[in-house]
Amino acid sequence: MNFRKLSRIRFIAKVLIRHGLDEHIDTFQRLRGVRWLLKLHPEYWRRDLTRPRGARLRQALEELGPVFVKFGQMLSSRPDLLPDDIARELTLLQDKVTPFSGEEARELIEQALEQPIEAIFTNFNSVPLASASVAQVHTAELSENQQVIIKVLRPGIEAVIQRDLEVLYLLASLAEKYWSQGKRLKPVEIVGEYDKTIHDELDLVREASNASQLRHNFKDSDLLYVPEVYWELTRKNVMVMERIHGISIRELDTLKELNMDLRKLSHNGVEIFFTQAFRDGFFHADMHPGNIFVSEDGEYRAVDFGIMGTLSDADKRYLAENFLAFFNRDYRAVADAHLRAGWVPSDTRAEEFEGAIRAVCEPIFAKPISEISFGRLVMSLFQTARRFNMPVQPQLVLLQKTLFNIEGLGRQLYPELDLWDTAKPFLERWMSEQVGPRAAINGIRRELPRFMSLGPEMPGLAYELLRRVRDNEFQVSSRSEDIRDLRVAMEKNQRRTVIAITGCTFLVISVVIYLLDKDLAQYAGVPLASWITGGFGGILIGKTLWDR
Repeated sequence: MNFRKLSRIRFIAKVLIRHGLDEHIDTFQRLRGVRWLLKLHPEYWRRDLTRPRGARLRQALEELGPVFVKFGQMLSSRPDLLPDDIARELTLLQDKVTPFSGEEARELIEQALEQPIEAIFTNFNSVPLASASVAQVHTAELSENQQVIIKVLRPGIEAVIQRDLEVLYLLASLAEKYWSQGKRLKPVEIVGEYDKTIHDELDLVREASNASQLRHNFKDSDLLYVPEVYWELTRKNVMVMERIHGISIRELDTLKELNMDLRKLSHNGVEIFFTQAFRDGFFHADMHPGNIFVSEDGEYRAVDFGIMGTLSDADKRYLAENFLAFFNRDYRAVADAHLRAGWVPSDTRAEEFEGAIRAVCEPIFAKPISEISFGRLVMSLFQTARRFNMPVQPQLVLLQKTLFNIEGLGRQLYPELDLWDTAKPFLERWMSEQVGPRAAINGIRRELPRFMSLGPEMPGLAYELLRRVRDNEFQVSSRSEDIRDLRVAMEKNQRRTVIAITGCTFLVISVVIYLLDKDLAQYAGVPLASWITGGFGGILIGKTLWDR
């Protein structure tokens, strides 16, 4: 352990003792016997234990600096890992730090863009518009009077983050080894999640690409506006983006003075979230009030795209199935969806998992629907699944955090918001597009170009397959008598199996051609091709059945 790291650990210990957080040492069984040594530290006698533990932890993190503040913010999005009082308090962490000088910002911008500021911008404001732990923002205008913001990374921030990450990893590894809850809560894994997130925020080109993708996704929407990125003026440590104007979502009195329809505004926020998650599989994962504004005509406007979440098609299907099952209080469907997704071990008894979910959710459903927190319900699901050894899914952690934010924002605007009433029709419509005949046709249309490119190769591939069967070129290697007997049996059925598969392939091809007849009308003889391929497939299957 080098001197720098040791010095930082000593400072952290000093802050934790000052805020009375040494009381948590009792949870580390091997350290209980040495707690009396802390009484020798001067800060021990200056402790103020009258404040709640959550408040003391929050203030300690703020004193430790920006890396610990952002780590606390990340932890606040994991209420499944923390007691309620601490999770609530950590949501109050403020990512506000003393700005660095405007002259230093000017120098960094000029170095990145390799030009004097006056050659690019007019009215550059050296006083920052906002300052946070990783970067700060200045305003300016382009030559065509286009208002922009310039985001600049703090100088030397990478070294500060790396130093504190090393300390966090060290503390997490000790906690995992000696803390009674270490194996269950996996602190090293949590620090790893944070490591990835904060390093993503250090690359402003990545953030710019996130903004550009989200803008493209909502280019024809009047629900959400995403500012334009000026790519020619964007580098890893400097990003230039269109400046937007709006009313902070926090300013309820101003929104009311403008006669905004707060009920519609809250429902639109929910629709934006579900559209991002389920239509696009790409969502803004840092939607706290400081990043959301509203125009005078009620359009949402977003900023700060450093943290984005993604969902695969399998993730979306899993979530939609679970949400709809929750809406219908069908806990067996929830259990089955987890098993199908492979997110709980395959030997998990569905009945046992179903019973555990019911025990957690039924008390929640006993409340009036307007008082039920959808985000807390999802959190309860993840907590229960973790008991059945469901591994951490980072994309779902971000989704859960965002869902909490959206629900909080929505109910801040309109306390009677029924998230279920907004979400259920959206999910039912989405599911109807993913299963059934319409989904099958859409899938075929989507794969049509690739399928047509393979068409010319199909006869040759089929011929080669049949030739290898005829010449007995399929061999099963074995080292035991049992497998040799199995090989003999397999070789007897090999020819019939391959012929049957080939026949089925031709039948499928004929159905595809028939369904896409309109799309392929420019190709002569399509109906005839459908009948020919279908007939050939039927002959092959008939031959297989006759041979039996």
